[in-house]
Amino acid sequence: MEKLSILGAGTMGHSIALSAAWAGQAVMVYGINDQDLENADKGLADKLGVMADNELFDEQEAQKIRTRIRFTTSIEQAVKEATFILEVVPEVLELKKKLYKQLENLVEPSVVIASNTSGFKPSLLAADMEHPNRFIVAHFWNPGHLIPLVEVVNGEHTDQQTTDRTMALLHAMKKKPILLNKELPGFIGNRLQYALFREAQALLDAGAASKEDIDAAVTYSIGRRLPVTGPLMTADMGGLDVFSAISNYLFEDLANDQRSGETLSKLAEAQKLGDKTGEGFYSWEPEVSKAINQQREKTLIQFLKNDLAQEGNE
Repeated sequence: MEKLSILGAGTMGHSIALSAAWAGQAVMVYGINDQDLENADKGLADKLGVMADNELFDEQEAQKIRTRIRFTTSIEQAVKEATFILEVVPEVLELKKKLYKQLENLVEPSVVIASNTSGFKPSLLAADMEHPNRFIVAHFWNPGHLIPLVEVVNGEHTDQQTTDRTMALLHAMKKKPILLNKELPGFIGNRLQYALFREAQALLDAGAASKEDIDAAVTYSIGRRLPVTGPLMTADMGGLDVFSAISNYLFEDLANDQRSGETLSKLAEAQKLGDKTGEGFYSWEPEVSKAINQQREKTLIQFLKNDLAQEGNE
């Protein structure tokens, strides 16, 4: 079993650590200071409490999971015994490259160094590394402890052993890793997500419908099917002759904007950034934010329960 170290104790860092610890793995988590670690510890406690309340495990198991996670503000201590390092620091290219250089001076060439980046190509991130063969992207989706998908992306020099070890670790964490055959900006999930988001923006800007109805068109139709069948399987089920015919007349009318839409650009410029500022496309009063976040978390937990039940029946 790999000895996992996670560099970054923020929302994604401690969520991924929780996912690994739930699967029985010991994890070391590095944070930049004591406040960072205090916030992570509180985040862990909150998440474990919600998961126990929703009967994913009991309180006793929650305590066992927590004991498998250790914190440190020393990067040297964090990676001292590591065989697999996952970097979860802000999406700043030079910051990441500087960290990799530091790590290569601290660990043996056999240690895998992975990034949780959501968009940088691995070859770009590993460009200055002495041993780029041991570098790979493992992109977890937020919230990391509830979303099964992890996108695994090889760089130009990533070797097969690094890929195999990464996939094995993720399977041991009970994740659903997918392997990209080539480097692409945004990988797979974000490309699909933002294609939908671009069309939603275009519909809103064109006045085709209200924001509420545009969102409802997803949550009450394709959103209900997507947890079971992705877009390609859905097309098979609907008939490829039908989907081909619709594609032929509809594609030319779909949005092909190269930049953010007018409404989104104005909101971003006005610092109306959504939930984190209290206003965006929607108004986010504290009670509204709490209710919607709880509802989404509860739904994701139910999906996770379904996954676990299905695996138990296989």
